[in-house]
This record gives sequence, C-alpha cells and structure tokens, in this order.
Amino acid sequence: MAYILEKSFPVEAGAYTTAGEASTTIKRTLKQLGISAEVLRHVSVACYEVELNLVIHSLGGTLTLLVDPEKVTLISKDVGPGIPDIDMAMTEGFSTASAEARTLGFGAGMGLPNMKRNATEFDIQSEVGVGTTITMSFALAG
Repeated sequence: MAYILEKSFPVEAGAYTTAGEASTTIKRTLKQLGISAEVLRHVSVACYEVELNLVIHSLGGTLTLLVDPEKVTLISKDVGPGIPDIDMAMTEGFSTASAEARTLGFGAGMGLPNMKRNATEFDIQSEVGVGTTITMSFALAG
C-alpha cells in the first residue's frame, strides 16, 4: 500500500508538559490534507487519548500516522509494563494511572474506551513486561 503520508512522533514517558503536542501536529497535518471535519474529530480524540496513555503508562514510545486514500491509521507502540488484563483495561472508569497523573487531572479510565469508540477499526496487543501496540483506523468514506 502506498501511503500519502507516513510520519512518526516520539512520545516521552512522564512528559506531562508536552503531552498533546503530537496530537496537535497530527490534527493540523490532517486538516491541511483536507480530511473531513467528522473524521478529524474522531482521529483527534483517539490520538490525544493514546498519546496520553504513552505519557502516563509507558516508559515511552512512538505514535505513527499513516494516511492512504481510504483511511487514516494511528499506531501507538510503547515500551512498558504491558497490560495484564485487556478486558479490564477496556472497562470505562478502570485506571492504573499514578497519583501524579490523577493530580494533574488525567487517569479517569476513559482512554481505551474512547479510542475504541472513535475508531472504525481498533486492535490492541500487549505483553506484560514488554509493551503495548494499539492500531486504530479511521475510514475516510462511509
């Protein structure tokens, strides 16, 4: 598959002051490509949530944006503790966020459910002690 655009963004663990910068750049880039407002909204929500998860829960990782004629794909790949129980992690309100994250207003346990709700396709793969990869696709046409 030939991509119209392929770009990766490193995301640093615990970098609360810069959290959201990759998401903002991705939103601006997609807007410049003429992506519809509806798709842009879904991508923006999911992208911000996954970027925050990298900051809060991992030891750092990469957020990759892929755009082809049919869809926008976001791939979040981290190094970290992994998720021991994906079903539990997908439950609204469940969170393993640190006290620091909660003090800053993060960690409400809505990240993964919001990602799945906004993506056309959602896949999460995780290995405890290794890391987590989340792949989300957003269809560009009905």
